[in-house]
Amino acid sequence: MKKILLFTIAAFIVCASQAQKLNVTVFGGFSNYQGDLQDKRFTLNQSHPAFGAGLLYDITDKFGVRANVTFGKLSGDDKQNVKNAVRNLSFSSPITDVHLGLEYSFLSLYEHSFTPYVFAGVSYFKFNPSTKDSSGRKVYLQPLSTEGQGFYQGRKKYNLGQFAIPFGGGVKFAFSDNVRLAFEIGLRKTSTDYLDDVSNTYIDQNTLLANRGQQAVDLAFRGGELKTGLTYPADGSQRGSVKNKDWYYFSGLNLSIRLNGNGGSGGGKSKTGCPTNF
Repeated sequence: MKKILLFTIAAFIVCASQAQKLNVTVFGGFSNYQGDLQDKRFTLNQSHPAFGAGLLYDITDKFGVRANVTFGKLSGDDKQNVKNAVRNLSFSSPITDVHLGLEYSFLSLYEHSFTPYVFAGVSYFKFNPSTKDSSGRKVYLQPLSTEGQGFYQGRKKYNLGQFAIPFGGGVKFAFSDNVRLAFEIGLRKTSTDYLDDVSNTYIDQNTLLANRGQQAVDLAFRGGELKTGLTYPADGSQRGSVKNKDWYYFSGLNLSIRLNGNGGSGGGKSKTGCPTNF
């Protein structure tokens, strides 16, 4: 499926580059996530800069096909969440999102100066959660199987590359027939609960030690670092919420520039007096 998505995007770029309705897009904004270490959406204290680029091909003056890649960062910290502060877990992860989808504008920007719009499609994303140990050294979490992934009660090791369902919308403004600026919010619904390496229950401390070593035990539960007298929880104690999958988000400004630069090749006039493509 990954290869099919990448091939489709490549074919779209080749075909669209020969057309007269192609726009280059540049995105700048923020990335964020919602999961077991962050249960609220779009919190400023755990947002990170994000940027991307892509192409938008106008099928009509309202419908378009979009392909883009976006880079950002996700993070979460129990210190920001009173409910789970004693768990004392944290993570950060780069996020790379390759997206192909359809976009619909409610109004024609050849007749109006702005329009709300929506989009949906498919995304393939890559992530790799890590944390800092008590000495400040960066440690990647997936190989540690902190909840027994790969050896305990049928729990599978999670993949660092997966698919998501992207959807969202925004408001787009026309500076001319060839230049548009949009404020956009894009949500990604994933099928994994391990963006933050937290999902299920604690496993027996000795079992984890025997299979993945002391570092896995140290990072599976970090309440002991708070000097509160807390010890590693019993086997089966809740660590995360397996019922709710993780999400990630992009929000920011999206600039699009039409490559042919002439407003079209016939079929009526736009609000600026230029002929349109449609």
